[in-house]
Amino acid sequence: MLTKRIIPCLDVKDGRTVKGVNFESLRDAGDPVELGALYAQQGADELVFLDITATLEKRKTLVELVNRVASQINIPFTVGGGISSLEDVSALLNAGADKVSINSSAVNNPGLVDKLAREFGSQCIVVAIDTKLYEKESKVHTHGGKKPTELNTFAWAKEVQERGAGEILLTSMDHDGTKAGFACELTGLISGSLTIPVIASGGAGNMEHFVDVFNSGKADAALAASIFHFKEIEVVALKNYLKSKNIAIRI
Repeated sequence: MLTKRIIPCLDVKDGRTVKGVNFESLRDAGDPVELGALYAQQGADELVFLDITATLEKRKTLVELVNRVASQINIPFTVGGGISSLEDVSALLNAGADKVSINSSAVNNPGLVDKLAREFGSQCIVVAIDTKLYEKESKVHTHGGKKPTELNTFAWAKEVQERGAGEILLTSMDHDGTKAGFACELTGLISGSLTIPVIASGGAGNMEHFVDVFNSGKADAALAASIFHFKEIEVVALKNYLKSKNIAIRI
């Protein structure tokens, strides 16, 4: 059985880690380099770095900051934000990223997923899907959750898998920052319809929420931010708890 992964997320704006609720009301959560090093030491399985305003501000991800974070960690490192070309991916991989996450650019140009998967390998390409429920239909959002699209979340997830994505980072905007639990039903439906791993994101508030998303949500990994940043839960304590609940986890 594959072990489940715990992934802290660094949402970065203006060089600082930030966290909000439902993608709004951002507050400072610390220095991304220090936090990345801390999570690696605590036993996180991977780290995700998202430059959350790069697409909105029409600029590239902060490559120099990515390099500084990468130099302090020894775990797989995924970077996203403003990535729209082979050159962008090359620059980030050269700066120390192991994988890249694309969202808006994939929606705008679905062929980019195929192109990146062919050039760098599917294992390197994560497609992030920010989704929100509208009248019982989940719709994909771009530009850091600011722009709704007409894309159905389930159809889009299947399409990017077929195009060569190696993993899906699924964020429920309705659950993000609420600490009320992950979108387990949505995650379970998408995970059950795909053959590639699904990372659940949005809503972690306590340790039991992780048990729920791994069991009923069928997630391969769970991503969280504020509960780690504000020291409500430590990675090592969470992993020990999950192991006690018979979740396959790497200690």
